[in-house]
Amino acid sequence: MKNFYLSAAFIFFITAALFSQDRITGHNFASRSEVIAQHGMAATSHPLATQAALDILKKGGSAVDAAIAANAMLGLMEPTGCGIGGDLFAIIWDAESGQLHGLNASGRSPKSLTREYFLENGYEMIPRSGALSVSVPGTIDGWFEMHNRFGKLEMQAILQPAIDYGNNGFPVTELIAYYLDRSAARLGHYPNFKETYMPHGRMPAKGEIFKNPYLANTYQIIATEGRDAFYMGDIARTIEAYIKENGGFLSYEDMAAHTSTWVDPVSTNYRGYDVWELPPNGQGIAALQMLNILEGYDIASMGLYSPEYIHLFVEAKKLAYEDRAHYYADMDFAPVPVEWLISKEYAAERRKLIDPNRASRRYEPGMQEGPNTIYLTVADKDGNMVSLIQSNYRGMGSGMTPPGLGFVLQNRGEGFTLQPDRFNTFEPGKRPFHTIIPGFITKDGEPYISFGVMGGDMQPQGHVQIVINMIDFGMNLQEAGDAPRIYHTGSSEPTGEQMTDGGVVMLESGFPYETIRALLHKGHRMQWVSGPFGGYQAIKWDKVNGVYYGASESRKDGQAAGY
Repeated sequence: MKNFYLSAAFIFFITAALFSQDRITGHNFASRSEVIAQHGMAATSHPLATQAALDILKKGGSAVDAAIAANAMLGLMEPTGCGIGGDLFAIIWDAESGQLHGLNASGRSPKSLTREYFLENGYEMIPRSGALSVSVPGTIDGWFEMHNRFGKLEMQAILQPAIDYGNNGFPVTELIAYYLDRSAARLGHYPNFKETYMPHGRMPAKGEIFKNPYLANTYQIIATEGRDAFYMGDIARTIEAYIKENGGFLSYEDMAAHTSTWVDPVSTNYRGYDVWELPPNGQGIAALQMLNILEGYDIASMGLYSPEYIHLFVEAKKLAYEDRAHYYADMDFAPVPVEWLISKEYAAERRKLIDPNRASRRYEPGMQEGPNTIYLTVADKDGNMVSLIQSNYRGMGSGMTPPGLGFVLQNRGEGFTLQPDRFNTFEPGKRPFHTIIPGFITKDGEPYISFGVMGGDMQPQGHVQIVINMIDFGMNLQEAGDAPRIYHTGSSEPTGEQMTDGGVVMLESGFPYETIRALLHKGHRMQWVSGPFGGYQAIKWDKVNGVYYGASESRKDGQAAGY
């Protein structure tokens, strides 16, 4: 009887593994051609946003102008992933100076809110929604920081497409309708949410025309009056009053004090290509840590579908994410040892911990000696390239919807831990740990690829897989995004949860049964799941032919287009 139950359990895990690969749309790895154009390229998660970006480029706008226009469109049309109530990060290639610039436009926690308040009121974790999860929205300041430095057109012209669509309406796509419906069940009880997003008592369905005149009016105020209208005007006062009415702490003073930060991107060299990320409070350097570990193996000889490659990928991810949980935080508050974490020497030490034949249940973080999201990318005729990612965090964020403004506020405060004496412990005026990360690749000091992958803790894993797909497996830009993905979850989290059981591995459609069976034999737990594999956009510069390549994918509604 004991053997019977063991056999039944094994059959259950095999069956779960066989059905563990569903995508949201499509079931097979089928790729299309890359898009190729000479003068400009845009790749976003919505075709109408891509078209708006191209229109801006054709009017003489810069890549930054077009990126802002696309972001504004996506805040209107894909509020399930982004909006001006959230934060923004960007990596910008400036062709004139031949340099990369990084922008951290994430907001900070309310200065009047303390960790003690949470503990005294019985919270073990910061709530996933509601007023207590809200931090300062950084996107608008990020737009103006980029525009002041790299913009050409007036902000009115940049925001006009989104203003027009907000007033006149647009058809809702299938995937966004799906996520809107899910958000209604979770967030519909918050004041003004239904008034903004459910005008007929329900979320709009696929193909229905949806209008958001509140957001159109907010965009118009920003276009006319500038950045300070959002952070020091009536918009800030409306946000403060609404949040405090609902038990929160975000204030006008918090809004008025907000600033973005220009930062130097950091990189590692992977087989001759320099891969660039932004330093914490984001998780981008996790991708660099994983690449450093994996560089020590002959990945190309293993093949995309091999259990050997997938096993090493998952183990490298576990190692990097233990450091992510321990070290990644706002660097104004914590001495994050970035240079050490992304060093080749440290990677070599960590690599020794991997057993090639057996999945680990837990790794410890390294000890130093001594002291739902949108991604878009745009390139212009002058050679400038923008890698931009922007998010509300958990779908439609906190659910907090200030009256008459047309957007939800993010719940990024959830990214803090309430455990004491951690790098990422909640403090007033501190930036939370962030999941959204833009990526960039250069070759011999020249721009090569601007890219990103959406999806929470999938993002560094996705970045690594894109790089490996192209460099090790020889895929083109489109194939690299369409190829089936690996997703591991269960590593220790910056919010305090600890991994003790090795987590679970999820494989997207396309991996063969033999691979799944081999991973089970190595001790990996496989799990059924539907669609957490992210979305992808990318642009590649072909210096020899003087053309851009663009790529998007079917996991979202994305489109790459050029002229």
